[in-house]
Amino acid sequence: MLTTKIAPGFILIDLDGTLIDSVPDLAFCTDEMMKQLGMPARGEAAVRNWVGNGVQRLVERALTNDLEGMPETDLMQKAYPIFIELYKQNTSKRSCVYDGVIEGLDWLKQQGYRLACVTNKAADFTLPLLKDKGLFDYFEVVVSGDTCAEKKPHPMPLLYAAEQLGVSPENALMIGDSRSDVKAARAAGFYIYCMTYGYNHGEDIRDYEPDAVMDSFAELSNWIEAAS
Repeated sequence: MLTTKIAPGFILIDLDGTLIDSVPDLAFCTDEMMKQLGMPARGEAAVRNWVGNGVQRLVERALTNDLEGMPETDLMQKAYPIFIELYKQNTSKRSCVYDGVIEGLDWLKQQGYRLACVTNKAADFTLPLLKDKGLFDYFEVVVSGDTCAEKKPHPMPLLYAAEQLGVSPENALMIGDSRSDVKAARAAGFYIYCMTYGYNHGEDIRDYEPDAVMDSFAELSNWIEAAS
């Protein structure tokens, strides 16, 4: 854990579980998909434990009712298009921006920090969600789950964001909520701050030793230098 503030060259921010609680929409789509398949609904509590690695992995977990589960290929091929069609119509209807996020983003912009959003969610869902919730204009660059050949926890999306911003990846900061964010940041050589409230498969994010842990984006000024 850091004991002093940093002044990062730029800041990358995760989406689901960090900026926005998207589980209500994901859970609705999951349960509707299961109903259409004639299978039991899983409920929001289960979905909250399964999200964070993209919707394909969520569907796989829902079909098997298991965090590590992999369904039969035929079932997955039937289920996945159902979920995608549902989620296209329900990307942001029930999702909400976490308390403190707007305050924190406004503060970062006031200090002159350059921001990018890096998520494992596909662009078809990422961009509408950011726009619908009024967050899109905060970011110079958005890297979605299908932007690069690899997703987090691979460092590629983070390094790609740096490239798109035209800046060196040294002295960069990632803000996320999961072990995937921690692993990606460490592999890319970034600092990593994590939120306590996000999606980390039921584990305490502190166990993954991020550089700082926050309960709210409103706490960013405690960990990041203000403009001189």
